[in-house]
Amino acid sequence: MQAASLFTGGKDSTYSLYIVQQWGWEIKCLVTLLPQASDSWMFHYPNLHLISQIAEALDIPLIKRETEGKKERELIDLKRVLSSIDVGSVVSGATASEYQRVRLDQIAYQLNLKHFAPLWHKNQEKLLLEMIHAGFKISMVGCSAYGLDKSWLGREIDINCFKELKKISQRYGISMVGEGGEFESLVTDGPNFKKRLIIDEAAKEWKRDRGIYRVKRAHLEEKD
Repeated sequence: MQAASLFTGGKDSTYSLYIVQQWGWEIKCLVTLLPQASDSWMFHYPNLHLISQIAEALDIPLIKRETEGKKERELIDLKRVLSSIDVGSVVSGATASEYQRVRLDQIAYQLNLKHFAPLWHKNQEKLLLEMIHAGFKISMVGCSAYGLDKSWLGREIDINCFKELKKISQRYGISMVGEGGEFESLVTDGPNFKKRLIIDEAAKEWKRDRGIYRVKRAHLEEKD
């Protein structure tokens, strides 16, 4: 099956892409909307300037468009992009947000596409473990939740990090996959990457109770 995959460079869209690739689907392109507002209702924000490099690392064509990031308006922009692509389905990394799922279903229906969300309502703890055990290198590049301070920015979400995150989740009730906006992620390598992304320079930006790990320079490295 030919599909377009909605892509942000974060763990959910990357892992959803990986799952359908394992099913044998042909991913015709990645689709990224670049919100001009940091509080977009639909789309990931931190470090989207790296998206072209990540697409190259995955060896998949990329279609990217800007959107104001305003509620509902960004859906019109997404529909316009998807309507220009000759595929039968669209893949998303939606995990629990009814807002996202319902609107993506509506857009797909209007365009006569099938919408697949492979991570939908999966157990969050098991899902994050799956990603780690599959070999994805996931960094936390944004956080805004009790228990997550500046020291978490730029940290790889490995098994030790998972254990700490689980304790914080149990104490404060945050989502293990950051579904409520508790944290944002960036995937730099994984089993479906042809090259790995190496971060050369980055800065931690922290204000009050939230922060971003802003990557300033990065390059791609060949894998053995």
